[in-house]
Amino acid sequence: MPPTRTHIRSTVEAYLARHPHERTALAGLSAVLDGPGDPCSRTALPGHVTCSAVVIDRDRRVLHLGHKATGLLLAPGGHVEASDRTLLAAALRELHEEAGIQPVSLCPTPQFLSAPIDIDVHDIDANPAKGEPTHQHYDFRFAFYLAADQPPAIALQDEEVAGAEWRPFADVSSPTLRAKLLEAGLDGRPEPVNASVLIHDDAGRYLLHLRDNHPDIWEPGTFALLGGGRKPGDPSLEATIRRELAEGVPGLHLPDLTPFTVEEATNVDGLCVPIQTFSGRWNGSPDTLQLNEGVLLHWFPLEMLHRLRLPPSTADLLHRHATQHPPQAEAPQSPAAGGTVRNVIGVHLYLEDDEGRILLGLRHPDSAYAGRTWHFLAGHCERESAVQCLVREALEEAGLVIGPADVEHAHTVHLRDNAGAEPRMQIVFRVRRWKGTPEVRESDKCLGWKWWSPKALPQTIVPYARWAIEQVLAGQPYSEMGW
Repeated sequence: MPPTRTHIRSTVEAYLARHPHERTALAGLSAVLDGPGDPCSRTALPGHVTCSAVVIDRDRRVLHLGHKATGLLLAPGGHVEASDRTLLAAALRELHEEAGIQPVSLCPTPQFLSAPIDIDVHDIDANPAKGEPTHQHYDFRFAFYLAADQPPAIALQDEEVAGAEWRPFADVSSPTLRAKLLEAGLDGRPEPVNASVLIHDDAGRYLLHLRDNHPDIWEPGTFALLGGGRKPGDPSLEATIRRELAEGVPGLHLPDLTPFTVEEATNVDGLCVPIQTFSGRWNGSPDTLQLNEGVLLHWFPLEMLHRLRLPPSTADLLHRHATQHPPQAEAPQSPAAGGTVRNVIGVHLYLEDDEGRILLGLRHPDSAYAGRTWHFLAGHCERESAVQCLVREALEEAGLVIGPADVEHAHTVHLRDNAGAEPRMQIVFRVRRWKGTPEVRESDKCLGWKWWSPKALPQTIVPYARWAIEQVLAGQPYSEMGW
């Protein structure tokens, strides 16, 4: 299916964010997008969308082709077809058809990424032979660098084009494109536009992300490193990684990121994409994290990589990293059957107001556990009973005064975050009477308290807390997770 109106509008708005003074000039395009017909159809009048590829070599020259229909030297381009997923994909298809250049021979430009460098409006003369009256083309022009030092061989489409020429920016045939190129500072030399992070723990394991199995994403259904593409607002590739982690895995905080290597990959559009890979150490449990994208996160030792659906380049990257960063500790092991294992005891306050809403706290971003995530008022038992622990934690964390006689057991989750983690007895106590109003008394742990309806809990909530609430509402006193 051709590019949707939503995609075209968002592309136009991204362009106008750079060039707000062109909004009036593109008013006709806005009218076409608001009209009844397909804005990409060549039958759409008084104008329709076309796409072009601006290919830039190391000498800051742009590829021009001689178009037989007009006799002009222009950048490769033409009409959008029904098979084009995006406007950028249409430009790449036209380039391949007219010049024989494959997308893998090109890289995105770091200045424009997938946004057009220029949207040009030009008049097209009537063509009685095709039954086409005078109309306008709204040409979306996407800039690409050559991936290699030397230009690839050009195979011209004899039917429509004749001759190819590489022109310096100052001699580019289109005035609007020429002005954009001279202003943009494009040097023709590829640099990383995506970033990934290789997360490892002290035991030498690697945190891998199982991607959704959707055909329109990069490497669907495979295990991969966390990361993503740079966006215009990212001041650096490290900022790209931190934004991607905050969006996709809130609560996963890496204090230090170290550049490790630059790799090349082929993206969903077929382009060659340089990727800056960072290295970061983390020793937490992925089972405690909220995953907003993909299927799961899991630790894997090197000896298990051959059992995964993993791109060979990623496996090679992990092995190279492992040779430079040997383990600093033994990998956590599951206890043998019948062995004595200490279980951590955690207590949790299930507190309801008069409307049946449950009290939850938003954990501080720098919290050692579940930062930026909602959770019960909770704590670990010290040398005290579980009820005494709850009474103490409620006073210390929120200024709530609870009498031990008013505490009743609501639910217990026997939890194991992963195969090597210490098992935990997470005890949830219900309290129906208390004194005080919840207030933040430990600002380094909690940002604020809020009452939540059990039917509308926050998305970013500790998974076993959500599970425990569901079990309390169902009247279940005991459950298990992670075994």
